[in-house]
Amino acid sequence: MITIARILLVPVFVYFALAFPGANRELIAALIFLLISLTDFLDGYIARKYNQITDFGKFLDPLADKILVISAFVIFVAQGKLSPVITIVVITREFLVTSIRLVAAGKGTVIAASMSGKLKTVSQIAAVIAILLESYLCQLFTLPYALIFSWIMLIFTVYSGMEYLILNRKLISFQ
Repeated sequence: MITIARILLVPVFVYFALAFPGANRELIAALIFLLISLTDFLDGYIARKYNQITDFGKFLDPLADKILVISAFVIFVAQGKLSPVITIVVITREFLVTSIRLVAAGKGTVIAASMSGKLKTVSQIAAVIAILLESYLCQLFTLPYALIFSWIMLIFTVYSGMEYLILNRKLISFQ
């Protein structure tokens, strides 16, 4: 239920990131994004604590992350805050990993998120928040926060995608 709520909250985030007329829309959008992201960790904690881990949850939880992050990246590309190339790399990685998971599921195997996949998710969350809050963060120190966090996120994204491909190459058949 928490995962479904996360997906349903994505349009709220999108509204505040794009259309909210207030002066603090980026701050509000960042708080909403952070709240949705933190519920991901809460969801995982509850599932493990009460032994409610399901195959459905293993598929829907990463999908919720992808919907949220890709929504943010598309907004940033439209606003000129993020390179389309980075966004395409992220989306490509997500499609590849999801495809591998679907092939595995068809063969009766469920692929849970790896540690590198979790680090990728954390780095994507950090990058989104850094991009949303860059004007606030630059008041502290004049650094290209969005650029720094975007590159860190890109490295984790590519690494985790390659790891999924390599570790699950036996599932991919070219015949």
